[in-house]
Amino acid sequence: MPTPQKMGSLHLLSKRTSIVDKFTAPRPSVSERMLAGKAMRSRVPRSRLAEYTPPSNRKDPVAILEDQAKSRLPQLVPVRYARMLASPFAFLRGGAAIMAHDLSRSPVTGISVQACGDMHVANFGIFASAERNLVFGINDFDETIRGPWEWDLKRLVTSAVVAGQFLGADHQTCEAFSRSVVTAYRERIRDYAHMGYLATWYATIRAQDLFGAVSPRLRSRLEKILAKARKGNHLQVLEKLTDLVDDKQRIVESAPFVVRETVTQQGIPIKRALGEFLEQYFSSLSVDRRALVSRYQILDVARKVVGVGSVGTRCWVVFMRGVDDGDPLFLQVKEAQPSVLAPYVDAPDFENQGFRVVTGQRLIQGAPDILLGWGNGEGRDFYVRQLRDMKGGYEFNPKTWTREGFLDYCALCGWALALAHAKSGDAALIAGYVGKGKVLDDALTEFAFAYSEQNELDYAELQNAARAHRIKVAKVA
Repeated sequence: MPTPQKMGSLHLLSKRTSIVDKFTAPRPSVSERMLAGKAMRSRVPRSRLAEYTPPSNRKDPVAILEDQAKSRLPQLVPVRYARMLASPFAFLRGGAAIMAHDLSRSPVTGISVQACGDMHVANFGIFASAERNLVFGINDFDETIRGPWEWDLKRLVTSAVVAGQFLGADHQTCEAFSRSVVTAYRERIRDYAHMGYLATWYATIRAQDLFGAVSPRLRSRLEKILAKARKGNHLQVLEKLTDLVDDKQRIVESAPFVVRETVTQQGIPIKRALGEFLEQYFSSLSVDRRALVSRYQILDVARKVVGVGSVGTRCWVVFMRGVDDGDPLFLQVKEAQPSVLAPYVDAPDFENQGFRVVTGQRLIQGAPDILLGWGNGEGRDFYVRQLRDMKGGYEFNPKTWTREGFLDYCALCGWALALAHAKSGDAALIAGYVGKGKVLDDALTEFAFAYSEQNELDYAELQNAARAHRIKVAKVA
């Protein structure tokens, strides 16, 4: 009879054998996987992705927002409502949980990717890679989780229509925006299906790629956007967010949006709470990143309101200094709650939701922040990133937008989403399903308009709730 030591060795050998078997097993070719994706159309025809009919027992959208508010800072919830009430587009941006609930009832192919979870046209932008090159991609990962690829694309095309309506575009133009997203996604996911895995992993949408993707008339405008992004560094944050206070550079308060707290909600001094959190954050970093951050001195800490849907979650800004005043570093410590998709997908439980956000971002973003990390404070999960690092984005301004410019932008968003899905899923399987024709474009555009109408109705419900004083809305947002 084998001894316990031999049994352990046999188990390890068996485990090693299974891993070897996995890595030596034959792999289906790109064409075979594309055919498998195409075969999925018999079970879920692409035309079915157009379907959206709200059930009679659909959950009250305002109640969904109220449920979210229970875990948020009560004094900031009215600010969230105020920001969502700014327009139907703002409502869509803040209503990821509402749309997730509706998407969970829709048909899916069964192909999973690392979904963004809150995919809309305002969640893309320009940012700097570790090599200090400007790239374009998804820039918000709070809701990321493994889930159906269709949900991301459906929310993105809906946002293109709703954003177009907000900007003042007519029905035909908004339809063009939706089709621009889907066409770019289809074509790019097919390109990535034929790329090597390592090539896909390294792939980014670089600044020079943007010039090739926009019309010649828009290139001068693009150059201005890139130039502005290059200036969007920590020195700019230093100028905007800080000032001399008692001869010391400190974060300027602007309640309720920027507030310097002396103690946490549970009465723990900020310095002590920060120290406990930093220990965990440091343990989440690689040794080289830890060595880099440890050279900086913390000068100030303040609580900051960010975003639309995120308002009310805990968010802190840590102001640090390196060699001198010209070497600032701003870290954003942001609360991470369970993904809005979590109740509807078969995903593992995460011991730390910040870990979920960071690992998801690293998986699908071409050039993730080098200082990404996570930790826990007072029973709440957080993740850390640089507050600003050469970042820029599309300006949704009804007075300055152009049809041509937003059309190109929508195509870039579709491209970036295809790249994210290719990095984390089976691009060939998806490419086989979506095909080369416009069947998917037609279906998702029909869905986008149907759901934009639902979004309008839900927005009206939030307006009614405000008028009836069911919810409290801040006067200044």
